[in-house]
Amino acid sequence: MTTSDGVQAAVDRLGETLGLAVLVEDPQHRPLWWSRQGSVDPTRMRTILEREAHPAAIAVVARLGLARATGPVRVPAVAEAEMLARWCLPLRTRRYLLGYLWVLDPDHSVTEVDRLVECADIATAHLARLRLTGDGRAHRRAALLALLAAGEDPDAARELIRLEELDPASTVVVTAPPRGPGWELPDRMRVHLVGVAAHSRPDPAPATSGPPVPLARLHVAVRRAAAVLRVVRAGATLARPSWDALGGWHLIVEAPDSLAVADLHPGAPALAGCDRGDLLRTARALLDAGGDVTRTAERLHIHRTTLYYRIERIEAVTGVNLRTGADREDLQLALRLQAYRNAVAPGPAGS
Repeated sequence: MTTSDGVQAAVDRLGETLGLAVLVEDPQHRPLWWSRQGSVDPTRMRTILEREAHPAAIAVVARLGLARATGPVRVPAVAEAEMLARWCLPLRTRRYLLGYLWVLDPDHSVTEVDRLVECADIATAHLARLRLTGDGRAHRRAALLALLAAGEDPDAARELIRLEELDPASTVVVTAPPRGPGWELPDRMRVHLVGVAAHSRPDPAPATSGPPVPLARLHVAVRRAAAVLRVVRAGATLARPSWDALGGWHLIVEAPDSLAVADLHPGAPALAGCDRGDLLRTARALLDAGGDVTRTAERLHIHRTTLYYRIERIEAVTGVNLRTGADREDLQLALRLQAYRNAVAPGPAGS
Protein backbone atom coordinates (compact mmCIF):
# COMPACT_ATOMS: atom_id res chain seq x y z
CA MET A 1 0.00 0.00 0.00
CA THR A 2 1.44 3.38 -1.00
CA THR A 3 2.04 5.84 1.84
CA SER A 4 2.87 9.52 1.86
CA ASP A 5 6.51 8.56 2.42
CA GLY A 6 6.25 6.21 -0.54
CA VAL A 7 5.08 9.04 -2.78
CA GLN A 8 7.92 11.25 -1.55
CA ALA A 9 10.41 8.47 -2.30
CA ALA A 10 8.99 8.10 -5.82
CA VAL A 11 9.26 11.87 -6.40
CA ASP A 12 12.85 11.93 -5.13
CA ARG A 13 13.73 8.93 -7.29
CA LEU A 14 12.25 10.55 -10.41
CA GLY A 15 14.01 13.84 -9.71
CA GLU A 16 17.35 12.09 -9.18
CA THR A 17 16.98 9.94 -12.29
CA LEU A 18 16.12 12.88 -14.52
CA GLY A 19 18.20 15.51 -12.77
CA LEU A 20 15.10 17.72 -12.88
CA ALA A 21 12.80 19.34 -10.32
CA VAL A 22 9.59 17.39 -9.63
CA LEU A 23 6.50 18.67 -7.79
CA VAL A 24 3.14 17.12 -6.90
CA GLU A 25 0.30 19.58 -6.18
CA ASP A 26 -3.32 19.18 -5.14
CA PRO A 27 -6.10 20.47 -7.46
CA GLN A 28 -5.82 23.94 -5.85
CA HIS A 29 -2.07 24.01 -6.68
CA ARG A 30 -0.92 23.59 -3.10
CA PRO A 31 2.36 21.65 -2.92
CA LEU A 32 2.23 18.11 -1.53
CA TRP A 33 5.61 16.54 -2.42
CA TRP A 34 8.66 17.93 -4.22
CA SER A 35 12.17 16.81 -5.08
CA ARG A 36 15.49 18.38 -4.15
CA GLN A 37 17.05 17.90 -7.57
CA GLY A 38 17.12 20.42 -10.41
CA SER A 39 16.91 24.18 -10.69
CA VAL A 40 13.55 25.88 -10.26
CA ASP A 41 11.86 28.95 -11.70
CA PRO A 42 10.15 31.77 -9.71
CA THR A 43 6.75 30.11 -10.07
CA ARG A 44 7.99 26.83 -8.57
CA MET A 45 9.81 28.66 -5.77
CA ARG A 46 6.71 30.64 -4.85
CA THR A 47 4.55 27.51 -4.87
CA ILE A 48 6.85 25.74 -2.43
CA LEU A 49 7.76 28.65 -0.14
CA GLU A 50 4.43 30.47 -0.06
CA ARG A 51 2.21 27.44 -0.71
CA GLU A 52 0.35 29.11 -3.53
CA ALA A 53 0.71 29.34 -7.27
CA HIS A 54 1.30 32.53 -9.22
CA PRO A 55 -2.04 33.80 -10.65
CA ALA A 56 -0.49 33.93 -14.10
CA ALA A 57 0.53 30.28 -13.75
CA ILE A 58 -3.01 29.32 -12.75
CA ALA A 59 -4.23 31.15 -15.85
CA VAL A 60 -1.89 29.03 -17.98
CA VAL A 61 -3.35 25.86 -16.49
CA ALA A 62 -6.85 27.07 -17.34
CA ARG A 63 -5.91 28.26 -20.85
CA LEU A 64 -4.32 24.92 -21.75
CA GLY A 65 -7.18 22.93 -20.23
CA LEU A 66 -4.77 20.90 -18.10
CA ALA A 67 -7.47 19.99 -15.55
CA ARG A 68 -9.27 18.07 -18.32
CA ALA A 69 -6.18 16.40 -19.77
CA THR A 70 -5.99 12.62 -19.47
CA GLY A 71 -2.26 12.17 -20.14
CA PRO A 72 1.12 13.95 -20.08
CA VAL A 73 1.10 17.46 -21.55
CA ARG A 74 4.17 19.39 -22.67
CA VAL A 75 3.75 22.95 -21.36
CA PRO A 76 5.87 25.60 -23.12
CA ALA A 77 7.72 28.35 -21.31
CA VAL A 78 5.52 31.32 -20.40
CA ALA A 79 7.48 34.48 -19.68
CA GLU A 80 4.64 36.48 -18.12
CA ALA A 81 4.05 33.67 -15.64
CA GLU A 82 7.78 33.24 -14.97
CA MET A 83 7.46 29.62 -15.99
CA LEU A 84 10.11 27.47 -17.61
CA ALA A 85 8.99 24.74 -19.98
CA ARG A 86 7.75 21.66 -18.14
CA TRP A 87 5.68 18.51 -18.25
CA CYS A 88 2.28 18.30 -16.58
CA LEU A 89 0.56 15.03 -15.70
CA PRO A 90 -2.95 15.49 -14.23
CA LEU A 91 -3.58 12.98 -11.45
CA ARG A 92 -7.08 11.62 -11.75
CA THR A 93 -9.22 8.61 -10.96
CA ARG A 94 -12.38 8.16 -12.98
CA ARG A 95 -13.75 11.68 -13.36
CA TYR A 96 -12.10 13.11 -10.24
CA LEU A 97 -9.06 15.40 -10.50
CA LEU A 98 -6.76 14.66 -7.56
CA GLY A 99 -3.84 16.95 -8.42
CA TYR A 100 -0.93 17.50 -10.81
CA LEU A 101 2.58 16.12 -11.27
CA TRP A 102 4.99 18.74 -12.67
CA VAL A 103 8.49 18.13 -14.03
CA LEU A 104 10.53 21.18 -15.01
CA ASP A 105 12.24 20.47 -18.36
CA PRO A 106 13.54 23.73 -19.83
CA ASP A 107 16.02 21.93 -22.14
CA HIS A 108 13.52 19.37 -23.46
CA SER A 109 15.66 16.56 -22.12
CA VAL A 110 12.71 14.27 -21.36
CA THR A 111 11.86 12.28 -24.47
CA GLU A 112 10.18 9.29 -22.80
CA VAL A 113 7.37 9.81 -20.31
CA ASP A 114 7.20 6.28 -18.87
CA ARG A 115 9.04 7.25 -15.67
CA LEU A 116 6.81 10.28 -15.27
CA VAL A 117 3.69 8.17 -15.66
CA GLU A 118 4.99 5.63 -13.13
CA CYS A 119 5.51 8.33 -10.51
CA ALA A 120 2.13 9.88 -11.33
CA ASP A 121 0.41 6.50 -10.85
CA ILE A 122 1.96 6.12 -7.39
CA ALA A 123 0.80 9.60 -6.36
CA THR A 124 -2.66 9.01 -7.83
CA ALA A 125 -3.13 5.74 -5.94
CA HIS A 126 -2.27 7.40 -2.64
CA LEU A 127 -4.44 10.47 -3.24
CA ALA A 128 -7.36 8.31 -4.33
CA ARG A 129 -7.10 6.31 -1.12
CA LEU A 130 -7.02 9.52 0.92
CA ARG A 131 -10.13 10.70 -0.90
CA LEU A 132 -12.00 7.54 0.08
CA THR A 133 -10.94 7.76 3.72
CA GLY A 134 -11.83 11.42 4.23
CA ASP A 135 -14.57 13.71 2.99
CA GLY A 136 -14.37 12.10 -0.42
CA ARG A 137 -15.45 8.79 0.99
CA ALA A 138 -18.47 10.40 2.66
CA HIS A 139 -19.40 12.17 -0.58
CA ARG A 140 -19.10 8.95 -2.57
CA ARG A 141 -21.18 7.07 -0.01
CA ALA A 142 -23.87 9.77 -0.17
CA ALA A 143 -23.91 9.56 -3.97
CA LEU A 144 -24.26 5.77 -3.89
CA LEU A 145 -27.03 5.96 -1.29
CA ALA A 146 -28.87 8.47 -3.47
CA LEU A 147 -28.69 6.05 -6.41
CA LEU A 148 -29.93 3.15 -4.29
CA ALA A 149 -32.73 5.24 -2.77
CA ALA A 150 -33.95 6.15 -6.26
CA GLY A 151 -34.19 2.59 -7.59
CA GLU A 152 -32.62 -0.84 -7.69
CA ASP A 153 -28.98 -0.53 -8.69
CA PRO A 154 -26.83 -3.67 -8.19
CA ASP A 155 -23.68 -1.87 -9.37
CA ALA A 156 -24.13 0.91 -6.79
CA ALA A 157 -24.78 -1.71 -4.10
CA ARG A 158 -21.60 -3.59 -4.97
CA GLU A 159 -19.56 -0.39 -4.93
CA LEU A 160 -20.99 0.64 -1.55
CA ILE A 161 -20.22 -2.81 -0.16
CA ARG A 162 -16.61 -2.45 -1.33
CA LEU A 163 -16.36 1.13 -0.08
CA GLU A 164 -17.62 0.28 3.42
CA GLU A 165 -16.21 -3.28 3.49
CA LEU A 166 -19.65 -4.75 4.16
CA ASP A 167 -20.90 -8.30 4.09
CA PRO A 168 -22.41 -8.80 0.59
CA ALA A 169 -25.54 -10.12 2.31
CA SER A 170 -26.03 -6.87 4.27
CA THR A 171 -29.62 -5.77 4.85
CA VAL A 172 -30.96 -2.35 5.75
CA VAL A 173 -33.90 -0.54 7.29
CA VAL A 174 -34.89 3.12 7.26
CA THR A 175 -36.04 5.26 10.17
CA ALA A 176 -37.96 8.49 9.76
CA PRO A 177 -37.63 10.76 11.60
CA PRO A 178 -34.01 9.59 11.90
CA ARG A 179 -33.02 7.73 15.06
CA GLY A 180 -29.57 6.82 16.31
CA PRO A 181 -26.42 6.34 14.21
CA GLY A 182 -26.63 5.56 10.53
CA TRP A 183 -26.35 7.14 7.10
CA GLU A 184 -28.34 10.25 6.31
CA LEU A 185 -30.83 10.40 3.46
CA PRO A 186 -32.92 13.34 2.21
CA ASP A 187 -36.34 14.03 3.77
CA ARG A 188 -35.02 13.38 7.30
CA MET A 189 -34.53 9.66 6.81
CA ARG A 190 -31.64 7.49 7.97
CA VAL A 191 -30.33 4.15 6.73
CA HIS A 192 -29.29 1.51 9.26
CA LEU A 193 -27.39 -1.68 8.57
CA VAL A 194 -29.05 -4.57 10.38
CA GLY A 195 -26.81 -6.51 12.72
CA VAL A 196 -23.72 -4.35 12.07
CA ALA A 197 -22.55 -2.68 15.26
CA ALA A 198 -21.22 0.47 13.60
CA HIS A 199 -24.53 1.46 12.09
CA SER A 200 -27.20 -0.74 13.71
CA ARG A 201 -30.14 0.92 15.40
CA PRO A 202 -29.65 1.53 19.11
CA ASP A 203 -33.19 0.58 20.12
CA PRO A 204 -35.43 -2.43 19.47
CA ALA A 205 -38.34 -0.33 18.17
CA PRO A 206 -39.57 -1.43 14.72
CA ALA A 207 -38.06 0.55 11.87
CA THR A 208 -40.32 2.91 9.94
CA SER A 209 -39.66 0.86 6.79
CA GLY A 210 -40.55 -2.46 8.43
CA PRO A 211 -38.52 -5.66 7.90
CA PRO A 212 -34.95 -5.41 6.57
CA VAL A 213 -34.36 -5.53 2.83
CA PRO A 214 -31.17 -6.26 0.83
CA LEU A 215 -28.93 -3.24 0.33
CA ALA A 216 -29.60 -3.29 -3.42
CA ARG A 217 -33.31 -2.78 -2.62
CA LEU A 218 -32.84 0.23 -0.38
CA HIS A 219 -35.37 2.06 -2.56
CA VAL A 220 -38.07 -0.31 -1.27
CA ALA A 221 -37.31 0.60 2.35
CA VAL A 222 -37.27 4.31 1.44
CA ARG A 223 -40.61 4.04 -0.35
CA ARG A 224 -42.15 2.20 2.61
CA ALA A 225 -40.85 4.72 5.14
CA ALA A 226 -42.14 7.60 3.01
CA ALA A 227 -45.54 5.91 2.78
CA VAL A 228 -45.73 5.53 6.56
CA LEU A 229 -44.95 9.21 7.05
CA ARG A 230 -47.57 10.15 4.49
CA VAL A 231 -50.17 7.93 6.17
CA VAL A 232 -49.46 9.62 9.50
CA ARG A 233 -49.82 13.04 7.88
CA ALA A 234 -53.11 11.83 6.43
CA GLY A 235 -54.41 11.44 9.98
CA ALA A 236 -54.04 7.70 10.51
CA THR A 237 -53.95 6.41 14.07
CA LEU A 238 -51.37 3.63 14.08
CA ALA A 239 -50.23 1.38 16.91
CA ARG A 240 -46.69 2.40 15.91
CA PRO A 241 -45.25 4.36 12.96
CA SER A 242 -44.05 1.36 10.99
CA TRP A 243 -44.79 -0.36 7.69
CA ASP A 244 -45.80 -3.41 9.71
CA ALA A 245 -48.54 -1.46 11.47
CA LEU A 246 -50.38 0.04 8.47
CA GLY A 247 -53.11 -2.59 8.45
CA GLY A 248 -55.87 -1.55 6.05
CA TRP A 249 -53.87 1.51 5.07
CA HIS A 250 -51.78 -0.82 2.91
CA LEU A 251 -54.72 -0.82 0.49
CA ILE A 252 -54.62 2.98 0.38
CA VAL A 253 -50.85 3.11 -0.16
CA GLU A 254 -50.96 0.56 -2.97
CA ALA A 255 -54.04 1.99 -4.68
CA PRO A 256 -53.27 2.67 -8.37
CA ASP A 257 -53.31 6.23 -9.64
CA SER A 258 -56.09 5.25 -12.01
CA LEU A 259 -58.42 4.67 -9.03
CA ALA A 260 -60.30 7.90 -8.34
CA VAL A 261 -61.59 8.76 -4.89
CA ALA A 262 -65.10 9.03 -6.31
CA ASP A 263 -64.79 5.45 -7.60
CA LEU A 264 -64.78 4.29 -4.00
CA HIS A 265 -67.55 6.64 -2.93
CA PRO A 266 -68.72 10.00 -4.36
CA GLY A 267 -69.47 11.24 -0.86
CA ALA A 268 -65.78 11.95 -0.15
CA PRO A 269 -65.28 14.53 -2.93
CA ALA A 270 -68.74 15.90 -2.15
CA LEU A 271 -67.67 16.60 1.44
CA ALA A 272 -64.45 18.18 0.21
CA GLY A 273 -66.50 20.43 -2.05
CA CYS A 274 -68.44 21.77 0.93
CA ASP A 275 -65.37 23.66 2.08
CA ARG A 276 -66.11 22.49 5.62
CA GLY A 277 -63.02 20.95 7.14
CA ASP A 278 -64.91 20.20 10.36
CA LEU A 279 -67.32 17.95 8.47
CA LEU A 280 -64.46 15.99 6.89
CA ARG A 281 -62.72 15.55 10.23
CA THR A 282 -65.94 14.53 11.93
CA ALA A 283 -66.86 11.99 9.27
CA ARG A 284 -63.46 10.35 9.45
CA ALA A 285 -63.40 10.34 13.26
CA LEU A 286 -66.86 8.79 13.51
CA LEU A 287 -66.16 6.12 10.90
CA ASP A 288 -62.82 5.26 12.50
CA ALA A 289 -64.64 4.91 15.82
CA GLY A 290 -67.09 2.46 14.28
CA GLY A 291 -70.00 4.90 14.64
CA ASP A 292 -69.47 5.35 18.40
CA VAL A 293 -70.79 8.85 19.15
CA THR A 294 -69.35 9.11 22.65
CA ARG A 295 -65.81 8.16 21.60
CA THR A 296 -66.00 10.52 18.62
CA ALA A 297 -67.14 13.49 20.70
CA GLU A 298 -64.33 12.88 23.20
CA ARG A 299 -61.75 12.58 20.46
CA LEU A 300 -62.89 15.79 18.74
CA HIS A 301 -63.40 17.60 22.08
CA ILE A 302 -66.89 18.76 21.11
CA HIS A 303 -70.32 18.53 22.73
CA ARG A 304 -72.54 15.67 21.61
CA THR A 305 -75.15 18.16 20.42
CA THR A 306 -72.55 19.69 18.06
CA LEU A 307 -71.60 16.22 16.88
CA TYR A 308 -75.21 15.27 16.11
CA TYR A 309 -75.63 18.46 14.08
CA ARG A 310 -72.50 17.69 12.06
CA ILE A 311 -73.62 14.11 11.49
CA GLU A 312 -76.89 15.35 9.99
CA ARG A 313 -75.02 17.65 7.65
CA ILE A 314 -72.58 14.91 6.62
CA GLU A 315 -75.34 12.41 5.96
CA ALA A 316 -77.23 14.99 3.88
CA VAL A 317 -74.16 15.63 1.72
CA THR A 318 -72.99 12.02 1.30
CA GLY A 319 -76.28 10.12 1.48
CA VAL A 320 -74.66 7.69 3.94
CA ASN A 321 -75.95 6.73 7.36
CA LEU A 322 -72.69 7.01 9.31
CA ARG A 323 -73.77 4.63 12.07
CA THR A 324 -75.70 1.89 10.31
CA GLY A 325 -75.33 2.45 6.56
CA ALA A 326 -74.14 -0.45 4.41
CA ASP A 327 -71.79 1.79 2.43
CA ARG A 328 -69.99 3.28 5.46
CA GLU A 329 -66.87 1.26 4.68
CA ASP A 330 -66.77 2.55 1.10
CA LEU A 331 -66.99 6.13 2.33
CA GLN A 332 -64.30 5.48 4.94
CA LEU A 333 -61.91 4.09 2.31
CA ALA A 334 -62.65 7.02 0.01
CA LEU A 335 -61.97 9.54 2.79
CA ARG A 336 -58.69 7.81 3.64
CA LEU A 337 -57.56 7.74 0.01
CA GLN A 338 -58.47 11.40 -0.36
CA ALA A 339 -56.51 12.36 2.77
CA TYR A 340 -53.51 10.26 1.71
CA ARG A 341 -53.33 11.87 -1.72
CA ASN A 342 -53.68 15.32 -0.20
CA ALA A 343 -50.92 14.70 2.34
CA VAL A 344 -47.72 16.50 1.36
CA ALA A 345 -44.16 15.93 2.47
CA PRO A 346 -43.00 18.12 5.35
CA GLY A 347 -40.40 20.81 4.79
CA PRO A 348 -36.81 20.59 5.95
CA ALA A 349 -36.18 20.33 9.65
CA GLY A 350 -36.66 23.65 11.28
CA SER A 351 -38.79 25.11 8.49
